Amino acid sequence: MKSLRFWAAALLLAGTVLLLHTRPIADRNPPSEPLSQFPEIIDGWTGSDRKIDQGTLDVLGAGDFLSRIYRQDSQSLPISLFIGYFPTQRTGQTIHSPKHCLPGAGWVFESSNYVDLMDENGKTHHIGEYIIADGETRQFVIYWYQAHGRSVANEYMAKIDMVVDAMRTNRTDGALVRVITPISSSEDISVARKRAERFAMQITPSLPRFVPD
Repeated sequence: MKSLRFWAAALLLAGTVLLLHTRPIADRNPPSEPLSQFPEIIDGWTGSDRKIDQGTLDVLGAGDFLSRIYRQDSQSLPISLFIGYFPTQRTGQTIHSPKHCLPGAGWVFESSNYVDLMDENGKTHHIGEYIIADGETRQFVIYWYQAHGRSVANEYMAKIDMVVDAMRTNRTDGALVRVITPISSSEDISVARKRAERFAMQITPSLPRFVPD
């Protein structure tokens, strides 16, 4: 099964490279606001920016990035928000999956699941939920790929959508949205899940300003 998935992904990536190099170079993206303007206060949570080091920026490549920690108060468990928006994915510049980045930082995936959540505007979002661990430390992670008004939980489906959009609309832009909160040793996983899910659904109505539909 792993071998089949590997070759399917390899063929998809090869086809993507061939297709995108035969299409016009410049993407036709609608205007968007910089992620630095993303709301600092969300549903009672107040954010503070975290500097992204140059080494990480070099790995991420060309794009607009937000790394921010939100807290309700000094005693509450934090929520970490990362958004990376890539205006184009034509020149080998693609969104990095957390499934590759987090293990490289020492985290192990304990569980994974795809779920549908509805935001306050009644829109359904397809997201991935994960529990990661590094020794005794555990965190609840939500992430998805956002592009052209769609939320996609699976990285392979996100690439397929990108190829289709490149042909139909001459756009390859897209974003990764990631929400992480610690799982306290004194709380049930369901509490951390609810905290992350509620926050994730609170930010989705603002996304089109920064990740254009």
